[in-house]
Amino acid sequence: MSEKSFQDLADTDDHLVEKRVSGEDVYTGIFLKMKRDTVLLPDGQQALREYLEHPGAVAILPILKDGRVVVERQYRYPIEQAVIEIPAGKLNLGEDPLLCAQRELQEETGYVAKRWSKIRRIHPVISYSTEFIDIYLAEGLTAGPARLDAEEFLDVFAAPLEELIEWVENGTITDVKTIISLYWLDRQRRLR
Repeated sequence: MSEKSFQDLADTDDHLVEKRVSGEDVYTGIFLKMKRDTVLLPDGQQALREYLEHPGAVAILPILKDGRVVVERQYRYPIEQAVIEIPAGKLNLGEDPLLCAQRELQEETGYVAKRWSKIRRIHPVISYSTEFIDIYLAEGLTAGPARLDAEEFLDVFAAPLEELIEWVENGTITDVKTIISLYWLDRQRRLR
C-alpha cells in the first residue's frame, strides 16, 4: 500500500478533534497557568490533557544597515545556560503584537526600527502549551539606550548571518524562534 498524499485526506479535521468535557486549573503562576482537561476522543473514549496556558509572545529579527543581525545572550534558568537568541518578550493582556515587538526591541536593545513586517506566527511547543510567537522583521534601525526590566540581564551584539547560521549548525544556537528566523532570513537572501 502506498502512502496517501495530502489531497487524499478528508476535507475537514472533524474526525481528529478532541472535545473538552471538563477541566481544572492545576496551578496559576505569574503568567503561566497549568491546566488539566478531560477530553472526549474521536473514538468516544476519554483522556486527560495537561497543558500550559500562555499569553503569547513576540520575537524580533533586527537587521542593521550592513546586514548584520542584532542578537542577545541571556541566561535561561530552566536550561541552566546562557543562550544566544533574537530579542523577544511576552504579550501583556490585550496588547497588540506589533506594539509589543516595538516595545521589546527598544527595551532590550535600545534600537528603534523604521520598517516592520510580520514574518509569521509559530507555535513552539504544541504538545503542551498554547504559546504562540509572532515573529517580526525590524529594519531601518536607529540606536538608543536600552531600558531593561529590573530582573533582566543580557548582552546585546551584532553578528553576520553566515556566522549565526554556523552557530545553528554546530549547536551553539539552540533556541527555536531564533533558528526559524535565521533560516527564514538565509532563504530570503538566497532567493534575491
